Amino acid sequence: MESANHPTRMQLGLIGLGRMGANMATRLLHAGHELFVYDIDTDAASSMAERGATVASSPAELASLLPQPRHVWIMVPAGAPTQLTVEAIAPQLDQDDALIDGGNSRYTDSVQRAAELASRGVHFLDVGTSGGIWGSREGYCLMVGGDHAVVQRLRPVLEDLAPAPDRGWAHVGPPGAGHFTKMVHNGIEYGLMQAYAEGFAILKARKDMDLDLAAIAEVWRHGSVVRSWLLDLTASVLAADADLAGVAPYVEDSGEGRWTVAEAIELNVPAPVITLSLIQRLRSRQPDSYGDRLLAALRREFGGHAVRGAQGHDGPTTGPS
Repeated sequence: MESANHPTRMQLGLIGLGRMGANMATRLLHAGHELFVYDIDTDAASSMAERGATVASSPAELASLLPQPRHVWIMVPAGAPTQLTVEAIAPQLDQDDALIDGGNSRYTDSVQRAAELASRGVHFLDVGTSGGIWGSREGYCLMVGGDHAVVQRLRPVLEDLAPAPDRGWAHVGPPGAGHFTKMVHNGIEYGLMQAYAEGFAILKARKDMDLDLAAIAEVWRHGSVVRSWLLDLTASVLAADADLAGVAPYVEDSGEGRWTVAEAIELNVPAPVITLSLIQRLRSRQPDSYGDRLLAALRREFGGHAVRGAQGHDGPTTGPS
């Protein structure tokens, strides 16, 4: 279909059809772009074929199907999967082709990849991508690092992935800047989520008031200074199950919070909220914390405070009376 904002439709290669990659592919197909896709999961690739994409059997075949200059976007997990994918597709690219990494790679890796590819005349864009599983419907927030001229070449794709052509995406700087910006974005996300979690925990602890947490989350969504999309999601979660009975108190992290804290230390920038939010996630993974047991034992030793036994019973006290 044609767009009043730009009539140009692109031919794009997309490697990686997980939740994010598949949703992005769906959004681009609906916008009228021609997609050539590859994934090691043949079922995921077949699903995209049913929606109109051309499926390649290998990265090499994908490159051979694309007209020059080629544009290949990869959406695979950061670290080894991204590195292996780059190693598979890069030799298939020629001068003036462009490789785009839309995953959560560490920005230092993106700076290095851009330099290595530039030595062969291949462009590299790093695109920090936010929007999660909702992006297919709502659009994605895209933070793009790389050469301005190449960003402009990819503009039709960026405009159609974003919530609107004129918002939700930006060329934020040179190679590495897209993933650096996304890293800090995720660090901020850690702090926001932790603040909501702590606030609702305080509300829930006030048992005598019998507070309706779902109703409170809902009222805060309208006119409040703390309203946000994360609060929208909080309201949805609490409306379904305010006690969160089916959710274990174990919180993973994608790695970007750690990188943000490391950068803050390297740059001598105080970031206590983001740092403590990360530490709380690590703490959630210790159901039997040795450190907490040592703290209890130390209180017993210096102050004679009671400690709970292994089954939750008070234990004997020692030290000053």
